[in-house]
Amino acid sequence: MDGNAAPIPGTDMTGICFRDQLWLNTYPLDRNLVFDYFALSPFYDYTCNNEQLRMRSIHPLDISHLSKMTGIEFMVSEVMEPHLFVIRKQKRDGPEKVTPMLTYYVLDGSIYQAPQLCNVFAARVGRALYYISKAFTTAASKLEKVGYVDLEDENLPHEPKAVKEAIDFKDVKRVDHILTSLQRKLPAAPPPPPFPEGYTPPSTTEGEQGPETEQADPKLPSVDPILDQGPSKRIKYA
Repeated sequence: MDGNAAPIPGTDMTGICFRDQLWLNTYPLDRNLVFDYFALSPFYDYTCNNEQLRMRSIHPLDISHLSKMTGIEFMVSEVMEPHLFVIRKQKRDGPEKVTPMLTYYVLDGSIYQAPQLCNVFAARVGRALYYISKAFTTAASKLEKVGYVDLEDENLPHEPKAVKEAIDFKDVKRVDHILTSLQRKLPAAPPPPPFPEGYTPPSTTEGEQGPETEQADPKLPSVDPILDQGPSKRIKYA
């Protein structure tokens, strides 16, 4: 990417990544040179105070000079050489008064913009609501099958049972009514938020597939491990 164009203030740049392999092959990535590497990326703001210090041949992260200035500045807040560097963009209004704006991180030579906390919460809540709505839909459909027996089982001779389990169908109907009411109050399930770019879901074995894998193929029959276990596991009622 071309790092000479200054980013537009307020632009969401979480979907892009910057990496200069030629620079990484030439210079070591450490706390002394990481800011020079960050200045090549499109995340860098050439109107910041750090750039003014660079033009005066002063180290751009010299806090003794930055604390005397006001405006936009960048600071390296966390360092785990040589793999991770966290750079914070902030607005300075005085020697001890700064307001954080955005956060960037350099991970193994690749520079990213960290998402804001509100966007992270919105994505997590949206994904949770999606699966909660799916759970209510599945529960409501399974409750309709409670109390019914396959026709082929009804033709088989009934063996006397020493103990019969009693089920209060009033409770079943009451629970069914509650779930149906809650399902009607919930809005339509939004699609699940996409996974971050470059994320690969962990592979699962055939016997340990998660709920996302089971829902990905609509052609597979949905099997409930409790209520739909086949004719041999169902309770017959006289």
